[in-house]
Amino acid sequence: MSIETTLFAAADKMWGNMDPGEYKHVALGMIFLRYVSESFQRLHDKLAADEYSDPEDRDEYLAENIFWVPERARWSYLAKNSKSPEIGVMLDDAMRAIEADNESLKGALPKV
Repeated sequence: MSIETTLFAAADKMWGNMDPGEYKHVALGMIFLRYVSESFQRLHDKLAADEYSDPEDRDEYLAENIFWVPERARWSYLAKNSKSPEIGVMLDDAMRAIEADNESLKGALPKV
């Protein structure tokens, strides 16, 4: 299944439950969350492969201008829990956790 097909299927499911003005914030927030999580994960994997690096050291990410993503906000964690009825709350909590750990994002991420 292509990414476009997956995104449109998800959009169709969400569309029926919310106002279009609210919908765009959810979609853009999830795209942002996926992007920062993937950037984080690439560096995390690189650091994990280096015996002299700590993949859980926030300063490593700051040095590379990559946002720190707490474990409960990582895409892999959210994907594992995507069928949970609490996924909406988990997404909001992920946004809050990223904001809490990255001062420049304070109050900027959608939580709906």
